[in-house]
Amino acid sequence: MSVSSAAATSLSERLIAQIDAVIHDAEEQTRPLELDPYRSRLFELFVTADGAGYTRDDAEPDLTADGLCRVLAARWGLDEAARETAGQLARLPADQVAKMRLLWSLMRMWMEWTYAWQRWAEFHQPAQ
Repeated sequence: MSVSSAAATSLSERLIAQIDAVIHDAEEQTRPLELDPYRSRLFELFVTADGAGYTRDDAEPDLTADGLCRVLAARWGLDEAARETAGQLARLPADQVAKMRLLWSLMRMWMEWTYAWQRWAEFHQPAQ
């Protein structure tokens, strides 16, 4: 692994850990991610991820909304739980449904920020 790819991995891992910590804090406080201070903290992490190029569709590491979903779902065991419950035609346990809702909230905000960030210049061009 080259120095630059090691640094990218290190930064992406720190970002994921910080995102996970924000979500965990909101979960412990039983507060929505969409409210401050959680929204502001997540947005700061989004800005860092975007600045590092991790929110582009071809990014490696992939910190797009889908990429974060995959990483956090695996970290929290949601991917495995979803496979097991689908195979058994059962329901997810309540605590995992709550985690899934937090993940959906994060993904929705992340996608909205990505969309707005990508279109910023389009709406902020000087008048001609």
